[in-house]
Amino acid sequence: MKSRVLSGVQPTGNLHIGNYLGAIKNWVRIQHDYESIFCIVDLHAITVYQPPEELRSKILEIAGLFIASGIDPKHSAMVVQSTVHGHAELSWLLTCVTPIGWLERMTQYKAKSQAQETIGDGLLQYPVLMAADILIYQAGIVPVGDDQAQHLELARDIAQRFNSLYGDTFVMPATSLPLVGARVMGLDDPTKKMSKSAAGAGHAVALLDEPGVIRKKIMRATTDSQPAVDFAHLGEGVVNLLSIFQGFSGWSQSRMEAHFAGMRYGDLKKQVAEMVVSHLEPLQQRYREITSDPAYLAGVLREGAERVSPIADATVRLVKQRMGLYTP
Repeated sequence: MKSRVLSGVQPTGNLHIGNYLGAIKNWVRIQHDYESIFCIVDLHAITVYQPPEELRSKILEIAGLFIASGIDPKHSAMVVQSTVHGHAELSWLLTCVTPIGWLERMTQYKAKSQAQETIGDGLLQYPVLMAADILIYQAGIVPVGDDQAQHLELARDIAQRFNSLYGDTFVMPATSLPLVGARVMGLDDPTKKMSKSAAGAGHAVALLDEPGVIRKKIMRATTDSQPAVDFAHLGEGVVNLLSIFQGFSGWSQSRMEAHFAGMRYGDLKKQVAEMVVSHLEPLQQRYREITSDPAYLAGVLREGAERVSPIADATVRLVKQRMGLYTP
């Protein structure tokens, strides 16, 4: 029996090449090796206000980009989180066994709460909902980036606490972070990870950016004070550009060094831009074909929810039974 793998993306901002190289490309590669569930986590998105029509549009956009990137909906369940009611129900049940101190120590909560005048309770409870997303499907493998490692560890802590209180109920998700690809940094600031929420126009290359926009952004990318690529003294911006090229091309390190050593930064940027454009253009064409048929996309999401709902329902029912709740 194949292990179950689960991962997801919030339907906010624009999916970019960091999301693709760091996660989606690897999901595509490994999806047939596991029982795969890929979730569009819209309940997480509303921990901060989202314009309703924009949120609905982004949910469909991300679903289309998943398929265009190579996620096979005939094999992998593609699910909108809010359409499987057990996510929210299990989140409440787990909230009741999660000490508030565990949540207040989360680094993302601390950072985001300091940046907001008014803090919704959803921001504090966000990690419990993430734990519910994982535990409801009894997922053994959860490929996340290192910025989510603390949340994954909390999911394990919550599962362990529940199991100790009520008996073995949840599969413990792996603590390692498998199947995570390149860590792509911001083009404007290569010391910070490329982000969907960053405001700078030159920060990220979105998967749906037009070729001219992609070239413009990459040509303006931050490098360093050196004139050309020196593998013995690479600045962070140059490392980032080389990583992007290698992520799309699949070249070995020796081939990278043989090709780019001594290359001036202007030429490096041109080659990176063309590599990105050559990979995104066919993806964008597939996306346009997929989204031209709204009924197809709606069917994929409906079938995904129908496929995983029995798993989710069984987990919620078991949890309620273990806790002594009424389950007719």
